[in-house]
This record gives sequence, C-alpha cells and structure tokens, in this order.
Amino acid sequence: MASTSAAFDVQSPAPRDLWHRLMLADPEALPYQSPAWLDSLCALGKYQDASRAYRFAGGHHYVLPMVRNRHLPARLAVAESMPYAWGRGGVLSSMMPKVEHLRTIFEDLGKLPYLRISVRPNPRHAHLWAAAAPAHVTSVPGLAHILDLDGGFDAVWSTRFKKTTRTRVRKAERGGIVVERDTSGKLVPVFHQLLRTSFDRWADKQQEPRMLAHLRGRRRDPMAKFSSIARHFGEACRIWVAWVDGKPAAAAFVLQYGNVNDARGAIDRHALGSSGANDLIQKLAIEEACHSGCRYYHFGETGASASLAHYKQRFGATPHAHAEYFLEKLPITAVDARVRHAAKWTIGFKDT
Repeated sequence: MASTSAAFDVQSPAPRDLWHRLMLADPEALPYQSPAWLDSLCALGKYQDASRAYRFAGGHHYVLPMVRNRHLPARLAVAESMPYAWGRGGVLSSMMPKVEHLRTIFEDLGKLPYLRISVRPNPRHAHLWAAAAPAHVTSVPGLAHILDLDGGFDAVWSTRFKKTTRTRVRKAERGGIVVERDTSGKLVPVFHQLLRTSFDRWADKQQEPRMLAHLRGRRRDPMAKFSSIARHFGEACRIWVAWVDGKPAAAAFVLQYGNVNDARGAIDRHALGSSGANDLIQKLAIEEACHSGCRYYHFGETGASASLAHYKQRFGATPHAHAEYFLEKLPITAVDARVRHAAKWTIGFKDT
C-alpha cells in the first residue's frame, strides 16, 4: 500500500531493491537493519513485514525496518523496529539522516493504527533522534558500547585494547586452545548449549531464580531463532567457538553485514577457567572485521550492567547513551516498567 503527502512519499512494505541499495550506501548500516534479518524474524511465524520506505524532496531516501504481529488486527497489534532481543531498527539512509526528516517520520508513525510502535535506533544517531522526537513520544534511556575500527587492527590492538586484554589473548594463543569458525550454521547447537549454560550464571549473579531465568531465556532466545538467522545470513553469520581440553568453553554469534555486530556471546565458566578463550575469539572476530573493511564493531546493549560494561571497555569499546522510542495509544511502557520494577524488587534482582 502506498500513500502520498505534499512532504514525502511512503511505501509499505519497503521495496526490496531500494532496501538493498541503502544497505550498501549507508556507512552506518547494521545487520539488524537488513532484509535478511527481517526475513529471519518473520520466518518464525509471529511477525510480518511492516517496513516503510520514505522519499523526500531532493531524492533523500530512507527505509525503516519494522515488523508487526501477524495474527492481530492493526488496532490491537504492536509494530516494532525491532522487537525486544532482536537488535536495533531505526532508519537506513542514502545520506546522514536529517532531523526534520526524522520528525516527519515520527509524525507518520503516529498516524498509524497500531496500539504501540517502538523504534530502537542506531546509538550513533542518538542525538538526531533525540532532537526529532515529539514531546508526546515516550523515551526509555539505554546504553550501548561501540568499538571504532579506524586505523585497522594494528591500531585497535595497540591503542584500544587494554593491556590486560592483550595479555589474556596472548596467554590463550599459547595455551593450545582450538578455535572453530563456522558460517554454515552447524555450530548453532553448540553455541545454544553454551548460551543455556550462561542462563544459570546470569541468574546467580542477578539473584534471580534459575527456573525463571531459563523461562525468560528460552522465550527470548530459542535455538530456532539462531538457526533462522544462520540460514538467512549464510556466510555473513559467523559462529566462533573456542574449545578447551576438548570441551566448548566460549562462543560468539557474530553478524558481519555492513558494520559488525557481536550479536550474542556465551561461556561455560567451568570449561573456560582462566584460559582466556573468550578474549581470544573476541579478538579474532574484531580482527576479521577490520580486515573486511568494517568501520565499527557494535557490542550491543549494555544497560545497567557494570560487569558487562567493563568487559566491553577492555576491548576499547566506548559507551553511547541513547533512547528507545514508543508511540502508544495506551500507557503500556509506564505500566510495564512498574510491573518489572515490582517483580525485580520481589525476587531481589540485581543488575550486575
């Protein structure tokens, strides 16, 4: 369906040829903004393509990747760019986004019939979205970490990696650790097993019941999710697994499509020991990104976790404050925040 106003043209779903062109043209493009990512998500059955393509005067094009609930009428459906645990959305653009264009996009989204629309933009564009957001839009602050790859891997290694990180990597390289890099998807089960092992560690650190942590984890990150991503991304999906004494100790699920994203990492604390295997595979993934000409390495959302922030900063990643935006017919975000706060208080949950 297409509609036109005096200020811009919009098409939904976004034409795939334009979408692919912007993925190549936008130097800030993220794997999460690609057609392959949306197809990975929609293949699981819950969502359908609700992306929107905008054309402004002067030939300035944007694509907003977005999905909506497949089985609900629009007035009861949620549209998201992108859903929780499915990375970031926001616009792809043929040039740096303009605040006035983002403001118009906010206005367009506000006229749609959905019960709720969320937009989680690229943190590097946070200042533009903040300037464009209308007063009535609900914003929720976040924190992400991004590594600048300018200067290539030699510069990243010598000036951005912390000395302690370089020491851990060298120790791992001397320790006979076996590292496997997979682009076929065959290591998805190994990665997912390590991820499930991590649920217990996260639960213990956060003082959360393990059963609850596993319920949330399986809902957020089922193995079918990662299998779908690997299938749709092909060689752009790299699964790194480090084996210590024949056992999988650490893994990273990395998407290298445009600028790299370390989509998810997982370890087995017992198998890992003091081997430094997780530092080694992170170093290898960053080195590969540099050699492939990537400009940034996005470590993803950090939130309020001090330990996670410390880990990312050891590799030279810097914090980027940003916000997620919600356009709502009802105050869903405020109610959800109160419920989550009450639940965390009840179980003594701690962000670590």
